[in-house]
Amino acid sequence: MEDIEDLILSDEYFDLYSRVPREGVMPRVRKRNKIANTELAQQLRNGLCPPEFNKTSDSCCNSSLNPDAVSCDDANCCQVKPGKSASNSCQDNSAEKDNKCPDNKTIQNNSDCCSGSGSSCCKTVSQNGLIAKESNESVLANGFVSAASEALSKEETNGSSISNIPGLARIFVRTWGCAHNSSDSEYMAGQLAAYGYDIVDSSESADLWLLNSCTVKSPAEHHLRNEIKAALGLGKKVVVAGCVSEGAPKSEFLAGLSIVGVQQIDRVVEVVEETLRGNSVRMLGTKKLGKKKLGGASLQLPKIRRNPLIEILSINTGCLNQCTYCKTKHARGQLASYPIDELVARAEQSFKEGVVEIWLTSEDTGAYGRDIGVTLPELLQKLVQVIPEGCKLRLGMTNPPYILDHLTEMGRILQHPRVYKFLHVPVQSGSTNVLYDMKREYTREEFCTVVDTLRDSVPGITIATDIICGYPTETEEDFQETMSLCRHYLFPSLFINQYFPRPGTPAAALTKIHPKQVKRRTKELSDLFQSYRPYDHKLGEVQSILVTEESHDKLHWVGHNQYYDQVLVPKEQDYLGKTLQVVISETGKHHLKGRVLDPAAIVSPALATPLPQGAVSGNTSPSKASSPEVARRGGLVRQENLILMSFVMLITAALARLAWLCWRMAGF
Repeated sequence: MEDIEDLILSDEYFDLYSRVPREGVMPRVRKRNKIANTELAQQLRNGLCPPEFNKTSDSCCNSSLNPDAVSCDDANCCQVKPGKSASNSCQDNSAEKDNKCPDNKTIQNNSDCCSGSGSSCCKTVSQNGLIAKESNESVLANGFVSAASEALSKEETNGSSISNIPGLARIFVRTWGCAHNSSDSEYMAGQLAAYGYDIVDSSESADLWLLNSCTVKSPAEHHLRNEIKAALGLGKKVVVAGCVSEGAPKSEFLAGLSIVGVQQIDRVVEVVEETLRGNSVRMLGTKKLGKKKLGGASLQLPKIRRNPLIEILSINTGCLNQCTYCKTKHARGQLASYPIDELVARAEQSFKEGVVEIWLTSEDTGAYGRDIGVTLPELLQKLVQVIPEGCKLRLGMTNPPYILDHLTEMGRILQHPRVYKFLHVPVQSGSTNVLYDMKREYTREEFCTVVDTLRDSVPGITIATDIICGYPTETEEDFQETMSLCRHYLFPSLFINQYFPRPGTPAAALTKIHPKQVKRRTKELSDLFQSYRPYDHKLGEVQSILVTEESHDKLHWVGHNQYYDQVLVPKEQDYLGKTLQVVISETGKHHLKGRVLDPAAIVSPALATPLPQGAVSGNTSPSKASSPEVARRGGLVRQENLILMSFVMLITAALARLAWLCWRMAGF
């Protein structure tokens, strides 16, 4: 398998202004090839023969023609013109009679097909090695299909030839991990669909599996290994994206596979295309403008939302921490934030496409903007101005050190009617000693300050948190401090994780606690969490909820109230994307159930009809304002302004110096 990373996918084919979509979001080298055959492809679609052939009937040329040849099944369709020759016209030669096909053909069905069977024995092989399908399309020399692909039935496109043709293959996308990974998968699926690939839900019918990985826990990586093994066992092509491919690209189980780094998702089309051709491509690296790391690929790339009602908006990548147990840092790296105006523009576009809810996501939303001189509250103040009435904004995870600086401003923003009163603040341990060993950069007391301040300023706020049980330096006394913290706050949402050593992290070198002890502590904390019911006091309350999805049992719609509590309502009618007034009729450990009070009062806050499931969102071609040339001109103008300003300041300083000298010489 040839590795062509430096051949086809080198930066000479890539816009160095990496935040701007490339023309048509297509790899330039492939687009040129496709355009070169446009006229010939149109002729074939119209039932015309290539120039060197004469058409013999009105229908025979609608299939199986190759620019270089006539297939065996249609030997009488187009006759060779005088002075021309067909490179693979059917011949009753000895090679076919001996169960062999000529060099430019391959045996079609079974080993004895050539014995006296004549023209139906062998399939034509085009110049690029693809077998020309003889029913509905011809394969051009550059690998593109000449006939309209929509005419192909599922049965016809299951053949090996179609899976290798750019733009006609079926792609199955699977995602592990956080909302940031989900957003990346949506962008990759959108680009592939915009290019012409078919994004499918069935892994078995797919020609290629795009696996977007998570490196936070060992089990997620084990699932990835098993999925790769299953795909290869079924003869599928595989591309691995996400944090595993970026953080550990030399892993043995990734050998020979194509991979896409977390900051290279805008080049997934190129990687998929070359993988389908049998090449192994590794697309890694950090996007930079000069020496400064960028937040990632353009936010205006096409995407397919997993839920058409929810926009997952990544505001930054990476973080400022150096947590000893974390592998994600190896993949996402240092903090890099998107500018506020780009994020606001993406939010506005999303609402115009029928979105009713935006999730802000990153590895640490609280650290947003520290690399570009802005803050999270500044971003939120701009975003709430463009959120339509009735639509909602949900904040992502923030670590305690960075929200401590903005508690007052965050309290005000979380009281806004279009912002959920919800915040995910992972503490990881209730022991300051363990937090110090983890290099979490805050104390137990500082975490308590965050929770207490927000609960005082935003009554009823839901604060979710995470706990790691069994960190190597955690003593029994440390664990009991964690228990006391959770017992004090009774968090309605508590994510409990056993410690898993991740290769390459500082904590992996520490002596591990015995697994039985880790399991016991995990169970003890889990028992505490299951011992209380956080929603019972809400029974009988009248609440307004925004419905955005269907429950797993398919029996209920799922909405959220202002505290982001999950509220289930019966599927009496289509409530998706609508706000309802409900009375809480039942409470559970993890959810509430509501009864709709007045069906006539149902309101849809969406500005437009939501896109259909699977539809491509975003710009599929760049506007003039976002073109690379305009970006370059803008950069030159800024440089010229700086030079002019420097010149003016220099002249001013020189004149001031001259005036001072004249004043001294005059004897003043």
